[in-house]
This record gives sequence, C-alpha cells and structure tokens, in this order.
Amino acid sequence: MAKKTKEARVQVILECTEHKASGMPGTSRYITTKNRKNTPDRLELMKYNPILKRYTLHKEIK
Repeated sequence: MAKKTKEARVQVILECTEHKASGMPGTSRYITTKNRKNTPDRLELMKYNPILKRYTLHKEIK
C-alpha cells in the first residue's frame, strides 16, 4: 500500500492589510503558491492594490 505524502507546494490566498484596516468596501486578494518545506511560516509580499492604487503589504490568510 502506498504512503500518503503531503504535497510540498500549496495554494495560498494573500489579502491586503491596509485595505482591511481602512474599512473601505471590497478587498484586494491574490492567489499564489508556496513551498511548505522552504517557507513554513505565513507569507508576506508587497503587491499592487488596485482600489488604493499603490503597492501595499499582503499577508497570507487562513
């Protein structure tokens, strides 16, 4: 019987922190993948927020 292995690459959702804190309607979210073995902690990237029209910090949710 084959062993079950956890996949190294998983899909994550990044959400804008500044937009969430401002209370404005709508959200800025991106979907990306990360390697679970290389980055076990939550991912943080600077991504473009089209509603605020600038680059903001997006953190992994869930």
